Amino acid sequence: MTELPLIGEAIAVAAVPRLAGARIGVVTFPGTLDDRDAARAVRLAGGTAVPLWHADTTLGDVDAVVIPGGFSYGDYLRAGAIARFAPLMSKIIDAANSDAKLPVLGICNGFQILTESHLLPGSMIKNDHLKFMCRDQVLRVENSNTAWTLDYEAGQEITVPLKNQDGQYIADEKVLDALEAEGRVVFRYVGFNPNGSRRDIAGISNAAGNVVGLMPHPEHAVEVGFGPETGLPGGAGFGGSDTDGLGFFTSVLNKIVGGNK
Repeated sequence: MTELPLIGEAIAVAAVPRLAGARIGVVTFPGTLDDRDAARAVRLAGGTAVPLWHADTTLGDVDAVVIPGGFSYGDYLRAGAIARFAPLMSKIIDAANSDAKLPVLGICNGFQILTESHLLPGSMIKNDHLKFMCRDQVLRVENSNTAWTLDYEAGQEITVPLKNQDGQYIADEKVLDALEAEGRVVFRYVGFNPNGSRRDIAGISNAAGNVVGLMPHPEHAVEVGFGPETGLPGGAGFGGSDTDGLGFFTSVLNKIVGGNK
C-alpha cells in the first residue's frame, strides 16, 4: 500500500523557487467556504497566497486572483449577485479588463460572481433537478491556452469534485455559438451532465483567456490521497485524478513567471 502524507505534511508539488515570487490573491466574501482550500492549492503549486477581503479597496501587488466557492451573502438574492457589488470586485473588473489582463479564476460561486459582474457571459440558475449535487466529476479540457489551463492538453480528461445547487449554465444560442466558435468553452462535462448546463459546459473564458470560470472545484484535487476517490490507495496515485486540479494553479504561476508553454 502506498503511504499517504498526513494533512499537515503536504509538500509543494512544484517546488520551484522562481514560482514563490508569484502572488495569488484569494478573495473572501461573507459566506465564502473554500478560500483556505484555494490558498492551500496556491501554496502546494509553489506560489504565495495573499488573502483579500471583499471590502478592500485595493488589490495590492497580486499577480492573479482566485474567487473561490461558497455561498457569498447566503445567495439570498441570486448566487453571486450581491458579491458583484463588493468594493474589491470593481478593482478586479478593472484589472481583468486592463491592458495588463490580470488573470482571474472563479470557482463555483466565483464563477457565478464572474457572470453577475459581466466578466463572463451567460448566467447560472438552479440545477435542472432542483437538488444540491456533490460528486467527483470528469471534465474534458477544451482549451489549454488560457492563463489557467496552460499545463493541460486539449482533449485531456481530468476528475475534480463538484458541489452546487445553482450550477446550471445558461445563455442564449447566439452567445453559446460565439463561445464555441471562439474556443471559449474551456471545460465540458464528460459522461454525465450534473446540472443541465447548456451544451455540457462546465467552464468558459473571456476573449483574452485571462478570466476563467468553472463550477467544479479544482482546489479540492491537489493532494495525493485527498482528492477524488480514484486517487486513493489502489487508484491513480500521484499524478492521477487526486491531483488533477493542481494544473490550474501551476498554469497561472508559470504564466506569471514566464513558463515555456
